[in-house]
Amino acid sequence: MLTEQYVMNVERADRMNDETMRQLKNIYLAPYMQLATVLIGKARYAGGNMFRHQLDTMAILIDYGYVDAVLLKASCVHDVLEDVPGFSRHLIEQADEDGPAVCRLVLEVTKKDGQDKAEYLRNIIMTGSSRAKLLKCADRISNMISLGFVSDPKFIERYCDETEYFVLPIAIEVDYNMYQELIDLIISRRKYLEDSGYIAQKK
Repeated sequence: MLTEQYVMNVERADRMNDETMRQLKNIYLAPYMQLATVLIGKARYAGGNMFRHQLDTMAILIDYGYVDAVLLKASCVHDVLEDVPGFSRHLIEQADEDGPAVCRLVLEVTKKDGQDKAEYLRNIIMTGSSRAKLLKCADRISNMISLGFVSDPKFIERYCDETEYFVLPIAIEVDYNMYQELIDLIISRRKYLEDSGYIAQKK
């Protein structure tokens, strides 16, 4: 019997129909987008900034049919606690009536100070809620797409390995289509490593 943590409790629509459109219409994201603007000055290795990454992660969730209010609100601010020193979690908790639940979800996907990345991802695999796992998958899809603008082969190889070992087990549990997209992205990035001669140089 599945434990509660593995029971899927986030509804997913096959497409944006009238019902899901109305659900999305009633989700007030603006307070969370405003909080996320603190990330505008945080540059990304692949270009752009962390604010855009938050909204990209949210768009990926919507693309996959998720219009869960807490999940989408958390996606807008999922990196603020980790990437903005001194950012108060109370700002998330007080954003609106969903604030406390949004903050708990953000904390689930936030790496603790001094925590090893592998340990952090294993913890999500073992104890993460369905929402946390979906958010981590959408976050990783965004990051893997951005990896196409990175030219450091060692970084690409490490990130692909990390995705294969730790994120694919999360994705296969919560959304098979996300799992398939992540596999395609890993294949694409490893092909770049082969075409660039990096793999041959290692042998």
